[in-house]
Amino acid sequence: MSEDRAKERVASTAWWPKWEQELSEYIENCERYQKANRKHGKKYGLLQNIEEPKLPWETINMDWVTGLVAGGKENFNACLVIV
Repeated sequence: MSEDRAKERVASTAWWPKWEQELSEYIENCERYQKANRKHGKKYGLLQNIEEPKLPWETINMDWVTGLVAGGKENFNACLVIV
């Protein structure tokens, strides 16, 4: 649930001084909410061109390739690609 949706639900049933501020603080410190609404970087999409770095290690790009057929002694099914 988004913070805006939580505020709508509280506003429809309750009111107290500074409720919006208190609700925002509660949500900010709520571990369950933070896990459920974690930001995961850029959205999926087509590959984007990257500028050629001027110095080694100036730019690092990482991505996971998942859904692979499990293999090897450890039965891994994903690969971290670093460019």
